[in-house]
Amino acid sequence: MVKARVQIMPKTGVLDPQGKAISHALASLGFNGVGEVRQGKVIDLELNESDPAKAKRAVETMCEKLLANTLIESYRVEIQP
Repeated sequence: MVKARVQIMPKTGVLDPQGKAISHALASLGFNGVGEVRQGKVIDLELNESDPAKAKRAVETMCEKLLANTLIESYRVEIQP
């Protein structure tokens, strides 16, 4: 069993309305030292695979086909020991 973590973020230059909303909410709560805020998502997966390299390739394929909108999002796959 291999565990993988996928971090998905909006690409640089892509409008991030959730990040803007968080930024405005933090400012309204008095947190004025916060710069740009970007919101992403984290997906944890367990794969029935013993080879970490194979698992990483499989997760990257999942990202390309379903998990990330690669036109506006970038992703990073981490295989966990």
